[in-house]
Amino acid sequence: MKNHGPYRRTSIARPTESSSTVFLVLRRMRAPLIVLILIFAISVFGLTLIPGQDADGNPVRMGFFDAFYFMSYTATTIGYGEIPHPFTGAQRLWVTLTIYLTVIGWAYAIGSLLATLRDRAFRQALALRRFTGTIRRMREPFLLIVGYGQTGQMLGHALDALGRRIVVVDNVAEHVDTLDIDPYVADVPGLVADAANPHTLGVAGLEHPFCEGVVALTDNDEVNLVVAMTAALIRPGLPVIARTVSPAIEHRMHAFGSPTVVNPFDRYGDHLRLALHAPSSYTLLSWLVRGEGAEMPAPGRPPATGRWVVCGFGRFGHKLTEDLRADDLEVTVIDLNPEAEPGLTVIEGDASEPSVLAQAGLATAAGFVAGTDNDATNLSLVAAARKENPALFIGARQNRPPSAPLFAAMEIDWLLVPSEMAAREIYARLSTPLLWRFLREMPELGEEWAGDTLERMQAYCGMKLGPVWKVNLTAAEAPGLRPWLGAGIALGDLLRSPGDRERRLDAVPLMLLREGETTLRPDDDVTVTTGDQLLLVGRGHTPRALLDTLTNRVVAEYVLTGRHVPAGWVAQRVTGRIPASSD
Repeated sequence: MKNHGPYRRTSIARPTESSSTVFLVLRRMRAPLIVLILIFAISVFGLTLIPGQDADGNPVRMGFFDAFYFMSYTATTIGYGEIPHPFTGAQRLWVTLTIYLTVIGWAYAIGSLLATLRDRAFRQALALRRFTGTIRRMREPFLLIVGYGQTGQMLGHALDALGRRIVVVDNVAEHVDTLDIDPYVADVPGLVADAANPHTLGVAGLEHPFCEGVVALTDNDEVNLVVAMTAALIRPGLPVIARTVSPAIEHRMHAFGSPTVVNPFDRYGDHLRLALHAPSSYTLLSWLVRGEGAEMPAPGRPPATGRWVVCGFGRFGHKLTEDLRADDLEVTVIDLNPEAEPGLTVIEGDASEPSVLAQAGLATAAGFVAGTDNDATNLSLVAAARKENPALFIGARQNRPPSAPLFAAMEIDWLLVPSEMAAREIYARLSTPLLWRFLREMPELGEEWAGDTLERMQAYCGMKLGPVWKVNLTAAEAPGLRPWLGAGIALGDLLRSPGDRERRLDAVPLMLLREGETTLRPDDDVTVTTGDQLLLVGRGHTPRALLDTLTNRVVAEYVLTGRHVPAGWVAQRVTGRIPASSD
């Protein structure tokens, strides 16, 4: 049997875009150019046939060169005069006729050219040519974002704030047009095209050596599947992150390589269960994924234990019901066409009808979730449920961004905005991969540990989240520590301030990674050595201060030993205080 290993990297055959614009102009201008040439030819030929007179009254005929020269400046309305002799009446009559003909011909040609310049196909060809040129000239790593809706825009701005370059592909022109007015630090190339076409991804830079990953965020799961599949087949090993709400599509995505699949419906249930059992762990998770500058979330109302009522039994309702029942919670489902499941109470009907909603027994329920795909319906369901039982824990699904003010006014206890949830998870994965590993492993350490971590972060970072960054303790990235790394350095010593080693840096180590093994929130007495990776969170100035320790041996000597060493070579020789050697 043939053993199929990893996919072999192939190339996408693409037509040459460089000449398409020229060919399009020539094709559209073919008739006007033919008309102009015919008018010129007839005018020149007529002037050579009509006899003229010289100064002595002798008959002469104009040569082809003189006739062409005369028509060249006459047709362009320059008009130098009659050459080589004054014209006769017949010649002037012919010239008068040709003047009107050439004006009509030029008007036709210029009008056709302006129409071509305004033509949608021409503008698309011109935009494609500019886009491909921009991609070809890129000389720094970039991420290819496919789908620039709300999720794509949130992710794009977050990555831009980190200094990451992005390239955008979307099939909606209005989405790509927003790139011109969005306040990005760096220019963002955008292409309006069908992402389900592999040629589009090739044009957008999938095969570019500086393309460091693909993020599929369209609102069509099938298109996201095609993007993940194309990336796996054309660039095996290239990191791919794809969004989907369909378990079947997720399974098909995993058939091609190892893409990272983000399902916001799945995350909603997971986060709800985490908040139900470990509110401090959920607070820590939600704070870290919101990005630098985010306020610490206020302690919200904890989800209630008891019977839950879920309106809408689509993909979201199925997954949420599954998560709630996994915690041994009783669930009542209301849907127009529900699928019966063993042990599940199902009410068939429209939940917006008072008589149907009354069958759910909201007065005795603990939680209520409006999870349909219609925002107006969800808002009305929330209002009706709260009227029936003001003590209900309310969850809801917001589908469209314009509805955000309405849901905010309703003061939902637990709001799902799929685009925001997906954007935050992808940001956490892309900004610092160690952060996502920390978020996955952190809930296992319990509530007390999470609460203590929050207290430390507040003490060192304040109420606003500072930068979260990774440190590699290698000879290349931490040359200042080379004399001490081999023997090991106490983490608490490494985090002393370069300005005053008796003061600690405003930083909390969240995780230590060593040879694949993790230590979450390592203590100050933990020893770090060559090859270790640290994940830290701190204030805005802290990364720069720690970088001085990592890269400057003079600073490192003071921080780790308390010994002051002059920075200059001459001063070191004069004083005899020379930095420690790495030998």
